[in-house]
Amino acid sequence: MQILRTAEQLRDFVAANPEDIGFVPTMGALHDGHASLIEKCVAENKTAIVSTFVNPVQFLAGEDFESYPKNEQNDAKICEELGVHAMFAPEARELYFDTEPLISAPENLASVLEGKTRPGHFDGVLRVLNKLFNLTNAKRVYMGKKDAQQLLIVRNFVKTCFLNLEIVPCEIVRARDGLALSSRNAYLDEGQKLEALKLSHSLKKASNLIAAGELNAQTIKGEMLQTLEPLNVDYVAIADRNLNEISLIEPDNTIILVAAYVGKTRLIDNLWV
Repeated sequence: MQILRTAEQLRDFVAANPEDIGFVPTMGALHDGHASLIEKCVAENKTAIVSTFVNPVQFLAGEDFESYPKNEQNDAKICEELGVHAMFAPEARELYFDTEPLISAPENLASVLEGKTRPGHFDGVLRVLNKLFNLTNAKRVYMGKKDAQQLLIVRNFVKTCFLNLEIVPCEIVRARDGLALSSRNAYLDEGQKLEALKLSHSLKKASNLIAAGELNAQTIKGEMLQTLEPLNVDYVAIADRNLNEISLIEPDNTIILVAAYVGKTRLIDNLWV
């Protein structure tokens, strides 16, 4: 496996391996959730590239950019063991310029939920992914369904910009206790990890209610909020797959999303119905 540091090195690698490229964009601190994306990428493509770039422009002032978990040595070990061909780990100066056109995510998708709490976040996500898609020339890009809103916004970007690539959504990976895997879980102590289970428990409650025939969104949200107590809840939302809030569950077109703080750590989780 090659570790690439510059855009030029990545371009040269792609030129030498031009066929059937799969790409997994990450911010490093790789865990089993990332591993599931990487394994699928390696299995389905001739060449697999993983980026481990902590993207500064998607962090807001006061967020955890400086403290975001980093472990490049472990990231490289995981990538190599899983059969990745190249890991792209650049510095920000390799990707950003003082004079460059900016990208704005569409307001109807990006101003709600995560975008309401983190305005401009998705602009930064699209800004870096546009560069990475161009540099990797990927045919398929693997992204997790845990970041549901991001996945929908990126899919829309690919569609509306006529990009010749496929976004491959991958299922949420959970610990045995149900906690959705996240790099930010590293911030949690053992007691907080138990508290964090309230997010997955609230979604399990929603799933059980729906299985029992309950389709009223307000009823389901109320039960979820009770399950989440006493966490500081940012939002519980029940939306269609265009992120429009809905009053009744629509089978195969519903996402139930939750964001809450466990201590100072903000976690997200969701359920695709």
